[in-house]
Amino acid sequence: MKNQPFSLLAILCVALSFLTIGCNSTATDSAANTDSTGQVAAKPDMVALKADIQALENQWAAADNARDANATTDFYADDAVSMANNAPMLVGKAAILKDNQASLAKRPKGATTSYEIMDVFGDDNTVTEVSKTTRKDASGKVIYTGKYMAIWEKRDGKYLCIRDISNDDVKAK
Repeated sequence: MKNQPFSLLAILCVALSFLTIGCNSTATDSAANTDSTGQVAAKPDMVALKADIQALENQWAAADNARDANATTDFYADDAVSMANNAPMLVGKAAILKDNQASLAKRPKGATTSYEIMDVFGDDNTVTEVSKTTRKDASGKVIYTGKYMAIWEKRDGKYLCIRDISNDDVKAK
């Protein structure tokens, strides 16, 4: 009977410890979801972002398939950097346009290109996409595959590509 007050005190201390730990983790979790103004930041709708970027890629493919270098270059910001496989880094829209013109001029007649987004991450202002490229000849046979990452930044309400990097898949023998 003499140990009963001690046992009650020990149980009370343990319960108080759990309560303190539980309250602190909730405060930490809430703090992690706040922006610089202290407001709770809404998580971006990644499904909607992926759809938005895929729509841009579909427009890009249409310009690419029309062999319109100016239209494909319009997706880039003026200060964009493009890093293609086995090629020097292209800095700025003028360098990217020149490369697009040369690339499209070499493209086989009737070939079509498509871009498929595999994943996106980021927020409503900056989105990184991980995607793959497929090119088919006029008969529909796949003649090229590759993959790339692109970073899109919203400027004046419009997403522009600010960085991209791409490389070819191994060609079948």
